[in-house]
Amino acid sequence: MFDALKVKNDCVKWIRDFFDKNGRDCNAIVGISGGKDSSIVAALCVEALGRERVIGVLMPCGEQHDIDCAIKLVEHLGIKNYTVNVKSAVDGLLSSLPRELELTPQTRTNLPPRIRMSALYAISQSCNGRVANTCNLSEDWVGYSTRYGDAAGDFSPLSFITVTELKQIGRLLGLPAELVDKTPIDGLCGKTDEENLGFTYEVLDKYIRDGIIDDEETKKRIDTLHERNLFKLEFMPCFKPQI
Repeated sequence: MFDALKVKNDCVKWIRDFFDKNGRDCNAIVGISGGKDSSIVAALCVEALGRERVIGVLMPCGEQHDIDCAIKLVEHLGIKNYTVNVKSAVDGLLSSLPRELELTPQTRTNLPPRIRMSALYAISQSCNGRVANTCNLSEDWVGYSTRYGDAAGDFSPLSFITVTELKQIGRLLGLPAELVDKTPIDGLCGKTDEENLGFTYEVLDKYIRDGIIDDEETKKRIDTLHERNLFKLEFMPCFKPQI
């Protein structure tokens, strides 16, 4: 049985310990998308450090249809926040790339998250901060993140917590239900996470935790995605010369 209260309290203590060892006076910098992951990470940081040491960063790329959810979160938590529209930076880099390159759809999809992470670190270094990674176990398991984009960060509260579990934590944190239960959308291609993945988080989480899955084709797809994306979770391979 998942003890949401114990895990929540342990995570809060873990965040405090991280900052005690890696920046006693530093601030937590959290990219706020309006989804449950960033909402829960921000709320955990507020409980661990106090709202005065948490800074939210809203980063639309042009128009963001659910920006009101991100605004609702920072107002609910009462945290300092900045809005950085990354569209001009994304467009500027795209226009500066060699014209003979044929940019793939994946290239265009992954560029905004990498620009956003640059913005987060620019703010972090200017505000004595440490950047929070907001990925969860379910997404990481199947590689549903952008390497050096949303998969980056200095500390990661949710990396070993599934979507099903973190929803329970979100409710304990007193977050608005519309943020905790919001249908996850990556904000990049207009589809929901589950539409992109081809299966639900409920199915995925049950398979991760209990090894139970009914559909063999879904099992095969999950296993393939997991194996294909394991490199994202490993340290960069480094050559060690024999000297």
